[in-house]
Amino acid sequence: MVNVKRFFVACLVVFTLCVVGQPAFSLEKININTASVEQLTQLNGVGPATAQKIVDYRQEKKFSSIDELTNVKGVGEKTLAKFRDQLTVEDN
Repeated sequence: MVNVKRFFVACLVVFTLCVVGQPAFSLEKININTASVEQLTQLNGVGPATAQKIVDYRQEKKFSSIDELTNVKGVGEKTLAKFRDQLTVEDN
C-alpha cells in the first residue's frame, strides 16, 4: 500500500511540474505582424531584446511568412522550431 501511495505522489509531482513548467494553453496564435513586445516575450526563447528586434523588423517590412523570422538577428531555425506552431502572419 505504501508503494502505491508513493507512486501516486510521484505521478502527481511529475504531472504538476509538467503543467506548471509550460505556458498556459491558448487557442489563439500570436500574429507576428501585430504582436507587442510583451506578447512576443511569451514565446520560449524570445527575450525583450529579440522581441524588440522583431517589432523593428516588421516596421520596415511586414512578415509574409513565419520562416521570415529567421531574418531577425537572434532568431535561428532551432529557436523558431520551439514556437513555430504558436505563430501566424494572417490578417485578422
